[in-house]
Amino acid sequence: MPTYRILIATVPADGHFNPLTGVAMYLKQQGHDVRWYTGLNYQQRVDKMGLPFYSFRQARAITQDNLDEVFPEREKIKGTIAKIKFDIRNVFLGNVPANLEDVRQIKQSFDFDVLLCDVGFIAGHLIQEVLHKPVVAVGVAPLGEASRDLPPTTLGLTPGRGPLGRMRDALLRAVFPKLIFGDSLTYYNELIRPYGLPEMPDTILDMMIRHSALYLQSGVPGFEYTRSDMNPNVRFVGPLLPYKKTAAPPFAYANLARTYEKVVLISQGTVDNKDPEKLIVPTLEAFKDKPYLLLVATGGMHTAALQARYPQINIIVADFIDYDATLPHTDLFVTCGGYGSVLLSLNYGVPLLAAGKHEGKNEIVARIGYFNVGVNLGTETPTSKQIAAGAREVWQNPVYKQNGARLRQEFKQYDPNRLTERYIREAIARFNIRPIESNSSRPSLASSV
Repeated sequence: MPTYRILIATVPADGHFNPLTGVAMYLKQQGHDVRWYTGLNYQQRVDKMGLPFYSFRQARAITQDNLDEVFPEREKIKGTIAKIKFDIRNVFLGNVPANLEDVRQIKQSFDFDVLLCDVGFIAGHLIQEVLHKPVVAVGVAPLGEASRDLPPTTLGLTPGRGPLGRMRDALLRAVFPKLIFGDSLTYYNELIRPYGLPEMPDTILDMMIRHSALYLQSGVPGFEYTRSDMNPNVRFVGPLLPYKKTAAPPFAYANLARTYEKVVLISQGTVDNKDPEKLIVPTLEAFKDKPYLLLVATGGMHTAALQARYPQINIIVADFIDYDATLPHTDLFVTCGGYGSVLLSLNYGVPLLAAGKHEGKNEIVARIGYFNVGVNLGTETPTSKQIAAGAREVWQNPVYKQNGARLRQEFKQYDPNRLTERYIREAIARFNIRPIESNSSRPSLASSV
């Protein structure tokens, strides 16, 4: 099979970077020339994968750690809608021209055949139009395209039922997109006007789905709302999970787990983990006196303080817990709703208690409740009583186990890495790109790093 030059571009954030690491290594192993463009804070991770790295240069690397430092005015913004509008304009759109110029410079030494990017890398559309390279975008969150069958995305609402529910959704579709995305669409059209491009009619969320060469959705149809008008660009590829250099190690707490009735894994993720009182502490308070082994992954935040506060032998608090090793032995995953960890949990058929609201997590936890693979707690600050009640519901109602098993079987029908490579080839073929073997005049790997 012919091989190609593939440039991966991601927003410098874990939820955008990590899902593409597994497929990047697979593509490399298949002989493709794979390189990565993102913020400098990810260079060590890319280096460890043995991939050439290109840093944001003209573009600013806005990360989960420096967001409020780069935009100090953000902390003063009141209201969820106002903050969403600010983030779209400044975090996702503000870098678009600079990202294009960075990639234009990369192209001078690395004449890539295709750009593979996460959906948050909005510059992908401009790169495709200006540099005439196919862009394959990857959905690293639930499918966000507008649909006549659904309420607007970002609200965390499930599809309305019955005439009143459908009427609610129609009213929201008429009002909400303009309210949230109208300003950002105007701004984006201002950004692309100097390049002679026609005005973009679609919202920022719809644009990458409808105007990329192809759009690959991490996940499966069984964990997505039914749409009669899904864009033909969309391809489900199964769960895109982070690269693992070796097979999962043995479960570190196997002997200890045998002495308890249940194993509960608890995490607030790597972004929303600054305040453990939101989810970790109420969960520990709910279960600390139960015959359960409680495993807390802190992501490096407040680990020592939590260890001192909860010295019980059934509570393990660690910066990092290997999910691949742990989830096969887990009875419940308590999560803030990060898409990657949710897909990983579903990959092992583990039911969830989900409490998330920001960074799009409300859409993820809404699906958890809608498809009955866990309980949507409906808040990002649940009480211990709510957590205990949610756990009882999950363990006593067989529907959660049944639906988890169904989704797990559906996951097994997909080979994410092979499917991604297949669709990359499809996108390249549409642009009539010649493979590496038939275009030896282009710069070699050695000469272009």
